[in-house]
Amino acid sequence: MKPKIFVAREVFDETLAFLQQHADLTTNQADQRFNAQELAARMQGIDGVVLTTAERVDSDLLEACPSVKVFSNAAVGYNNIDVAACTAHRVMVTNTPGVLDESVADYAMGLVIATCRRMTEGEHYLRAGEWKGTFLKQLLGKDVHGATLGIFGFGRIGLAIARRARGFNMKILYHNRSRAPEANEREVGATYVGKDDLLRQADIVLLIMPYNSTTHHFIAERELGLMKSSAVLVNAARGGIVDDAALIRALKSKQLWAAGLDVYENEPHFLPEFLALKNVVLSPHIASSSEPTRQAMAMTAARNCVAALRGETPPNLVNPEVVSRKLSTP
Repeated sequence: MKPKIFVAREVFDETLAFLQQHADLTTNQADQRFNAQELAARMQGIDGVVLTTAERVDSDLLEACPSVKVFSNAAVGYNNIDVAACTAHRVMVTNTPGVLDESVADYAMGLVIATCRRMTEGEHYLRAGEWKGTFLKQLLGKDVHGATLGIFGFGRIGLAIARRARGFNMKILYHNRSRAPEANEREVGATYVGKDDLLRQADIVLLIMPYNSTTHHFIAERELGLMKSSAVLVNAARGGIVDDAALIRALKSKQLWAAGLDVYENEPHFLPEFLALKNVVLSPHIASSSEPTRQAMAMTAARNCVAALRGETPPNLVNPEVVSRKLSTP
């Protein structure tokens, strides 16, 4: 008998075709957004779930859906899933690292440029019919070329961003939980510095780090106060890393020149004060949203799910202790 897989959001035809070869499917091609109770109802008797960061997995959901053996997240981040609770219930969790690195790096640099050069503000200015001609002090921005870029998070994506920054002749500083290999530093001319030193020196501070209990409000009032008043903050990582209320205060008071955001606390909800600010570029968490990349993410999640239900160790298993516990069970 084939295992039963629930696909929680709309996916691509090739992803469904692959899953149908290996499982009986329940799908959500209508792309409805389910609340916790609706999600639990659709997961009854299900063995594996392919989901996105829009779906929350916690102890209550796990208790309500005891048949589930694997949650396969179609994202590299998985802070929508209580991994500890899944491990306690012996449920595997997988993600999709690697396949989105280059697309996210492209978008992060685009967000840097759009923020520094006031691109969205300029578009709104034109659409509102305010453009009456060109003059010297019109929508003055910050140069990206030659600027000092400070990157928090120097994993695969951080390194990919640094490669792009080199093309703009930027000075690259970074801070990470641990220092990167010397070969990576040498490749992009990056210098490892402490957190506060990076904040003080960087013209552009870019966040591309995971969100967890240790990075919650990693950038808050104190950190914003250390940054140059001419600096730009770009968050292409996860909401919650930045204290959004503190950021709004800094932008309003001109303590910070501008910000570019693809993520927010409590998204898709966000603080409405952002909408009144001209010195912030707002984007709806789409850094990985190129068609080839999202297709690769969905297929990677599908392969992870199928591997888990075959009794194999999925290639992108977040909590491998689940497998070792199963092997040690009499």
